Amino acid sequence: MTVLRTRALNRAALARQLLLDRADLPVRDAVAHLCGLQAQEPQEPFTGLWSRLHAFDPASLSDLLTGRAVVRTHLMRRTVHLLTADDVLAWRSRHDPMLRQKVLGTYRRELDGVDLDELAAAGRAVLADGEPRSMPDLARAVAGRWPAADTRALGEMLVAALIPMVQLPPRGLWRAKGGVRNLAVSSWLGREPDTPAPDGTDPVGVALVRRYLAAYGPAAVADIRAWSGLAGLPAAVAAIRDELVSFRDERGRELLDLPGAPRPDPDTPAPVRFLPAFDNAVLGYDDRGRIIDGEHRLLSVAGARVVLVDGRVAATWTVEEGAVVVAPLRRFTRAERAETTAEGTALALFLSDKENDEVRFAEPPR
Repeated sequence: MTVLRTRALNRAALARQLLLDRADLPVRDAVAHLCGLQAQEPQEPFTGLWSRLHAFDPASLSDLLTGRAVVRTHLMRRTVHLLTADDVLAWRSRHDPMLRQKVLGTYRRELDGVDLDELAAAGRAVLADGEPRSMPDLARAVAGRWPAADTRALGEMLVAALIPMVQLPPRGLWRAKGGVRNLAVSSWLGREPDTPAPDGTDPVGVALVRRYLAAYGPAAVADIRAWSGLAGLPAAVAAIRDELVSFRDERGRELLDLPGAPRPDPDTPAPVRFLPAFDNAVLGYDDRGRIIDGEHRLLSVAGARVVLVDGRVAATWTVEEGAVVVAPLRRFTRAERAETTAEGTALALFLSDKENDEVRFAEPPR
């Protein structure tokens, strides 16, 4: 079986994530291809799409949100994601058991004695008037029925697990600020999410596997599980295994892929790319070694914005008084510094629309 070394996996990941070459895709198609973008920080997806698309206009994403073609919702791993409305309607029910278990894993004691089906019915009754509500408002509206339960736990269970919800604009719009106002998916999109297949098959799981491999592959089953939070996808993999090609990585793990998916030459040049906090390209794997060194792995879960140099995480970045400040994790060559400066200057202009923005470098480690 062919062994794909780390650099080959890196170039494949960059190509699938639209980071090797910026793509000429409509914004909605890019969001769909990426299987959504993690978005608990509302402005971060704009940087993620700017780094992936030619001539990205942030107003186009805002228009998709207000036009209900793209929504913000809890889904993979119980984190807030920006997804197409079509994917939310198709995928949400497949995630329901995982979402319940994730919230219970945090609040089991606080929800002791609460019947979750009754809680869901109470929450839906409150939302029946079609008015958006914050999580605390929704929790307070049902708390009288369970006076011994923790109010925050009630709200988290309702909003993140029991009732498919969307976070309404202006939250998530370009340069807009707004608190979280939740509304049921059925009210915002006009119908309930699709129900599971009645014959016990898992067409949604199969679709998720195919879509994941198109955007992240080649990958192990453990990578698919880490990305989605779903434990039951090995059966979906088994259902289409004959369609897939297999490789091994340097650790000996089996990697699966779609036969016609891009796997560029490992020596393909990789441009500097600035990634937002919690970017898919880093968090979408169990083994993140294809893109980030083990010593820096915690940066990916701590919300650090990172810079890819030669395809790998080589710096973090922040914005300070309009300037993009780059903090290298290693020494840069003169050429790497020049390319990072050029890309960072373009990013600073995108983020602020000021022509006098600059890139500054913090001192690298010795």
